[in-house]
Amino acid sequence: MTLSALTLGKRPAGRTALSARWIVAHQAGGHRLLENGEVVIEGDRILHVGPRFGGEVARRIDLGEVLVSPGLIDLDALSDLDTTTLGVDCGPAWAKGRVWPESYVARGPYEMYTPEELAFQKRFGFAQLLCNGITSALPIASLFYREWGETVAEFEAAAEAAGALGLRVWLGPAYRAGGMVCTAPGVLEPRFDEGRGLSGLADAIAFVKAQAGRFGGLVQGMLAPDRVETCTEALVRRTMDAARDLDVPVRLHMAQGRMERDTVQALHGTTAPQWLAGFGALNDRLIAPHAVQATETDLALYADHGVTVAHCPLVFARTGEMLRSFARLRRMGIRIGMGTDTAPPDMVLNMAVAVMMARAAGDGLTETAPEHVFDAATIGGAEALHRPDLGRLEAGAKADIAVFDMADALMAPRVDPIRTLILGATGRVTRAVFVDGRLSMRDGEVAGIDMAEARRRAQVQFDGLVSRYPDRTWGHPPVAAIFPPAYPAWTGEGVG
Repeated sequence: MTLSALTLGKRPAGRTALSARWIVAHQAGGHRLLENGEVVIEGDRILHVGPRFGGEVARRIDLGEVLVSPGLIDLDALSDLDTTTLGVDCGPAWAKGRVWPESYVARGPYEMYTPEELAFQKRFGFAQLLCNGITSALPIASLFYREWGETVAEFEAAAEAAGALGLRVWLGPAYRAGGMVCTAPGVLEPRFDEGRGLSGLADAIAFVKAQAGRFGGLVQGMLAPDRVETCTEALVRRTMDAARDLDVPVRLHMAQGRMERDTVQALHGTTAPQWLAGFGALNDRLIAPHAVQATETDLALYADHGVTVAHCPLVFARTGEMLRSFARLRRMGIRIGMGTDTAPPDMVLNMAVAVMMARAAGDGLTETAPEHVFDAATIGGAEALHRPDLGRLEAGAKADIAVFDMADALMAPRVDPIRTLILGATGRVTRAVFVDGRLSMRDGEVAGIDMAEARRRAQVQFDGLVSRYPDRTWGHPPVAAIFPPAYPAWTGEGVG
């Protein structure tokens, strides 16, 4: 029997045995590579990992030359249209709508997407994650194009999308007590409205209480204050108190950029991690992307308080920045998970870039190796979420599984399936994904969404956003001046 015999979007009845050339099994507290083994799924759980199962099964599927892996965990998963490209090669970022210009604030500010567009972005983003072997995700979206924070309505739609598509998610509308405003070319100033931030927190708490546990537990809650420079002490304190009461994680971006570093220094006279430590807001619930600007003292505080760094190497490598370094954090005992935070949400590519940038930062070949970042993308994410039933293939764990086609890996001949996957392939080799025992993705298809039409619709939305940019940039230049093409346009004249 083949995977085509299973119904996409459904959990197969009875026991399903998946045999494969390689399986990343979990044994004795860590991943172990099992060759020519079998994983047996029953309901939403893994029943058996090891040699051929001796009990009765409803079906046995031989997957062949594949790597059966725990589903990947994305602690910073893009759930809108990626606009970082607007400020990377067409910089400076302050002039590309990546912060609020004074003119935008004077006009409202206002929402640049309709509720229907926001709901679609979540659905499209979630499907993209599944296509890249990601089974658990904490969505992230930009607030640069919003009236203020994210809304309960769009996250109710996000919960419905996760349930329909079959993705495990931690959801909570992002909120903030302030925003950065461009008051002159290159000049960024914080503007605060703490009451609005506390109201957003109250909405997020109500959302978590209403939504956590839906769709058989696929939807769980988190609290997501947007960025540390847009938070006040009262907002962070109350967030941490609520997270303890609700027993949910908190994700807060900090130590991630020079603008944040300079703003927090001006506001509080220190770095963001040290500011939070000063009022007891660092703990093992906290997931903190990205640490590329973290000082030695900051990192020591992370280690002492059990903070997890969500490492998203690709988005930073595009601008020449990097974590310094992966091995350094491991030596300090800091918990590390992985995130994508950009398009494509290719976790395999992010793992490859993580290895390369770590070595560029000075890590030795054995200090940061493919298996270390693979651990971060699986076990590290599970530990950050306090979910020992995720990120591993062992009896009793959730049946969250990614199947990678090693016959399509770009590196030949194969040396080791983990090294080959990470250093010689991309997430496009993902052939199937099971979440909670349900076949959520197969060969690029996700039940309930036409991916080709979704990509077309995403481009239309993105083009619409770009067309509105002259109202958001300093000096209101035309779009062609804001985003010049890489090459000049063809003139129409022949050559020769």
